[in-house]
Amino acid sequence: MPRKPAKPTPPSDRQPANTANTGNTANTANTANTANSGSQDIPLDQRSIPAEMPQGAQERLAEMRGGDGRRPFFTSDLSVSELALIHEAGFEPVGMVIGSSVYHVGWQPTNAAYGGFGIGYVYQDQELDTLTAAKYQARELAMSRMEAEADALGADGVVGVRLTVGAFDWGADLAEFIAVGTAVRARGASAGADASFRTKFGKPFTSDLSGQEFATLLKAGYRPLGMEMGVSVYAAYQNGYEFQMISGWSFGWTGMSGGLGSYNQEVGHFTDAMYATRNLAMSRLQREAEELGAEGVVGMRVEVSPKLSKDDPEFWNELNERDAGMPANHWRTFLVDMFAIGTAVTPLSADHKIAPPQMVVFLDS
Repeated sequence: MPRKPAKPTPPSDRQPANTANTGNTANTANTANTANSGSQDIPLDQRSIPAEMPQGAQERLAEMRGGDGRRPFFTSDLSVSELALIHEAGFEPVGMVIGSSVYHVGWQPTNAAYGGFGIGYVYQDQELDTLTAAKYQARELAMSRMEAEADALGADGVVGVRLTVGAFDWGADLAEFIAVGTAVRARGASAGADASFRTKFGKPFTSDLSGQEFATLLKAGYRPLGMEMGVSVYAAYQNGYEFQMISGWSFGWTGMSGGLGSYNQEVGHFTDAMYATRNLAMSRLQREAEELGAEGVVGMRVEVSPKLSKDDPEFWNELNERDAGMPANHWRTFLVDMFAIGTAVTPLSADHKIAPPQMVVFLDS
């Protein structure tokens, strides 16, 4: 009987390191942080990643800052209500900032070994570290460039950050990661920004909270530190024999049908893959938040994209082809792509008291 693939050694919960050279020269990065770029204890966007802004962006930001007889000018994607609440909370917008990264996703090797009796191959369930690193690093590069623009405007942080991913029809292995938000500054702060609202690495805070949520967070006695991310792409491999035992599909070369697949049952192999992916992504997000000195994470959003390389009818047809051979030598991949993101927060002061909620009566019907 063909053996079931053995469970692999659990992968590390550290984000895959970025060893690639970005090729940019620094002009806005904080040089105080000298962490090794291969270490993932510190989020990429909080390190001294070189982030050279295009000439056009520098001119646009210089015009927004004002000077030489010109008044400062801001742009933002805040609603009127958000703008009013941010002003009430003691902040003012200084400009809309953006970061972008067009990233090529490299080839991902997979591990395989000879199966039972030296016949066929056994694929080991594993995290696809090449794909995981690409998704993580591209997002962080976009974030670091957005923070560089905020830093050039003298901002304390960025609110309402949106991270989006765009694909290109003409480039199957390319993806554009874009980070957009509104840079804000505490009123009365110096041009270098009030350090109490920056991270311990001297970078502007980032947050995907809306203007209303940001104002409410400050009133509750907390301040944002940064948007923290956890990413994992994980693959589980199922061979034809396991598929037949679980699904109950007929396989013509034996004339058998039914069996174990006739009953409701959990597909433990795929469940383990989902758990492993969630654990890796959440552990990495938590590690980043703890490194920033956060007390917790709010506004969590988790996106999970599981998919099969071959659906059940397609796999069944493959196994029933005349020259298909042993089912255990046919494989399909269960791929889980997970992205977790949230805003790390810390208390403003230990003695802060949250104001009790007030009753509001709406007069419109």
